[in-house]
Amino acid sequence: MEESERNRQELRSVTAESLRAGDSLVPPGGGAAVEVKDVSTRNDDFGAPALIVAELATGTTVTMASGSSVSIEATGAAEVSAVAADHGSPEAVVARIAGTYPASTGVQELSSRLLRGINLKSGSNLQDLHHLAVSLLVDHADPANALTVADLLTVLPFDGNFGRWKWIEGALAMTAYLSRHDDTRSAAYSAALRSADDAETDPLRAKLAATVRQRQLNDPNVYDPEIVRATVSGNKSAEKDWRVLRLGVLLYLRAHGGSETLTREVLERRIESEIVALSALNRALDTLA
Repeated sequence: MEESERNRQELRSVTAESLRAGDSLVPPGGGAAVEVKDVSTRNDDFGAPALIVAELATGTTVTMASGSSVSIEATGAAEVSAVAADHGSPEAVVARIAGTYPASTGVQELSSRLLRGINLKSGSNLQDLHHLAVSLLVDHADPANALTVADLLTVLPFDGNFGRWKWIEGALAMTAYLSRHDDTRSAAYSAALRSADDAETDPLRAKLAATVRQRQLNDPNVYDPEIVRATVSGNKSAEKDWRVLRLGVLLYLRAHGGSETLTREVLERRIESEIVALSALNRALDTLA
């Protein structure tokens, strides 16, 4: 492609983590975009994604820092509706992410609903934002954008409505884990998550609630029977759904500080294992599609 023609080609800025095989990446220093053949991730010594390595059709590799922005050619990308919103508003955040994942049915469906207008007092909007954050983490291995979306919920206080709170609580549990290398930030998310624990003002009811909560923390439901049944039957879609629920429980337990039976270190290892298992399921489901 000649330079003048390439300049007319629409480019999109995406995070390095969102690169996929088949994308056409503009290499460092510019020039013609080159097809990406494979993408892999290298973790740092703490287990966090640090480098993204793209193997190109030319046989060369490009190494990018996790969270960095790169340019790819837009190939029939779905257009995001223009939203009259200030930069950094919830709608603007969702619009940017929708533009990053034009081929993702899940991201596009959630974004389409949210871009009609986000009301942070609406339980359905909170649910969609939570599901979008989960999808970014689980389906697209994009912790940076997952953290950004979840953070739209973490500023909301507990108001006594547990129906709404469960989505905020889930976001706080996720952000506490994703920011685990920043002790102060992670601790603030964990403290906010536990704020609902102190909502009961009656001493007797508060004591009973604390007893029940501790029992649940010590013996949590992590959906073992459901996952085993789905695995034995070969139902990978159902297995994924149950594992996503298990991941949410593990994230909550970790943000709560662990329990008398599960330490934070054990929970972090289980969370990492669950994310790896979900990644493998995603690859298997993509093959079946």
